[in-house]
Amino acid sequence: MSKIRLGVAGANGAFGIKHLEALRVISDVDITAVMATTMEKAAGVADRFDVPLRFDDYCTFIASDRVDAIILATPTQLHAEQGIKAMAAGKHVLVEIPMADNLADSERLVAKQAETGLVGMVGHVRRFNPSHQWVHNEISKGALSIQQMDVQTYFFRRTNMNAKGEPRSWTDHLLWHHACHTIDLFLYQTGEPVSEVHAVQGPKHPELGIAMDMAIIMKTPTGKLCTLSLSFNNDGPLGSYFRYICDRGTYVASYDDLYDGKGQQIDVSAVDVSMNGIELIDREFIAAIADRREPNSSLAQGLPAMKVMHEIEQAMTQ
Repeated sequence: MSKIRLGVAGANGAFGIKHLEALRVISDVDITAVMATTMEKAAGVADRFDVPLRFDDYCTFIASDRVDAIILATPTQLHAEQGIKAMAAGKHVLVEIPMADNLADSERLVAKQAETGLVGMVGHVRRFNPSHQWVHNEISKGALSIQQMDVQTYFFRRTNMNAKGEPRSWTDHLLWHHACHTIDLFLYQTGEPVSEVHAVQGPKHPELGIAMDMAIIMKTPTGKLCTLSLSFNNDGPLGSYFRYICDRGTYVASYDDLYDGKGQQIDVSAVDVSMNGIELIDREFIAAIADRREPNSSLAQGLPAMKVMHEIEQAMTQ
């Protein structure tokens, strides 16, 4: 089978670069095109990764007959419109998390994927991190069951900068970005819907216009719980920490590292072909296209988390 020809939009951003670095080690793909907001930015990243086509116009980019599939690492508010246009142009789409910043746009994306039959996927990296995969595998074979997930997602933010230290054109959000990771993971790991959810948020930042602190509690029909604390006010340590309290054992995951409840590290290096969650997402996207199947973390699978976030937002704005 010929290689999948792939283009990356938002290629010069922090996650565009992460995807390009991951794609370089995957043999079943050719990176044929990149797109950025200016031709100078597009050319810079294209030269760095030896990509032949570079664009500064999205419609021209998705019209290329040398692109089979697209990764959207663009600002969140553009995801739905760009994803729908890409699928209308016959391109498979991997959308970086979150797929949109509201439920209505998320539903439009899912509907377009169903209409076209193309592969549509959202980059829920926690499903692919080997640490969380290890827990999922244990659950799947009946070795343990989650009683509660206790999650802390903490950053220190006073300006709207991305992971490269550059200004964002969109505003990061505790609910529609950071909570989205955990809500989807809770649904995925328990295999149950959220039957009850409560949330509160602290004051909004006077300039950024977003809540700087938030707490969310979720429950499934069988009584599994998730407590999630999020903050942009935490001056270290930064990142996300997941404590799985199970019927047989406790496990603490931080990105690709996993520890038991007594602090002993668990070797997860053999869980998958890589320890790079972004690479594993990209491999799943490419494999799903080649196999003509629904990927893990499809747009449709990601929709329940968007519904939970919509419910939380509605409750907090009443």
